Amino acid sequence: MNSLINKKVTYTNLGHIDYQKAWDKQEDIFKKIIDVKIENRKNNSYNKTENYILACSHPHVYTLGKSGNENNLLINNNIIKSQKLDYYKINRGGDITYHGPGQLVIYPILDLENFFTDIHKYLRFLEEAVIMTLKEFNIKSGRIKKLTGVWVDINSPNPKKICAMGVKSSRWVTMHGLALNVSTDLSYFNNIIPCGINDKEVTSIEKETNKVIQMIIVENKLIKNLCKIFEFKLIKK
Repeated sequence: MNSLINKKVTYTNLGHIDYQKAWDKQEDIFKKIIDVKIENRKNNSYNKTENYILACSHPHVYTLGKSGNENNLLINNNIIKSQKLDYYKINRGGDITYHGPGQLVIYPILDLENFFTDIHKYLRFLEEAVIMTLKEFNIKSGRIKKLTGVWVDINSPNPKKICAMGVKSSRWVTMHGLALNVSTDLSYFNNIIPCGINDKEVTSIEKETNKVIQMIIVENKLIKNLCKIFEFKLIKK
């Protein structure tokens, strides 16, 4: 069975893309991988499954996870429409978050049976890749117990979230992923209680460094660190 393990990952940058289009793309890939696994089990066949990473940013949008509380969206539909925002209830874990320009979004669509079958470990690996990336910008970051994501000033009374995470998995196939604030306009987070945590602030790489940071530089470093941690064999497409 080890010969079936596929550590190759196809990496695609989708650019600045509408949230629904990116979600549809994820769902299509997710379904294809699961269909292969179902077919393998049904027919006792041994077709390899593929792995993907999609990188992108989105126009202004709020997304609410399946276990989220709508009360954490602090504006009504009229304001959403007047400000030309989007709002989606989606099938990932977690509560509400914001995506927008200046935020690097990474969607790993992986068959974890090619790597390890442990969702907790998967999330910790995603966090570690972000922590390693931030260190390259001289930003000290880490985790907070019982809270998913990556934070700065973790030992202070007011830690700030710099990277949010929320995933879905079925048959060990993952989708959704992480959102790292690079040059994000943080004022949009004022319209929500981010991740349902009302006593924590958010921040960005540019805010922490007081420097203009190019998104592609952050993306390249993060992809490099994901490859290092997961031992991906990256294929750019």
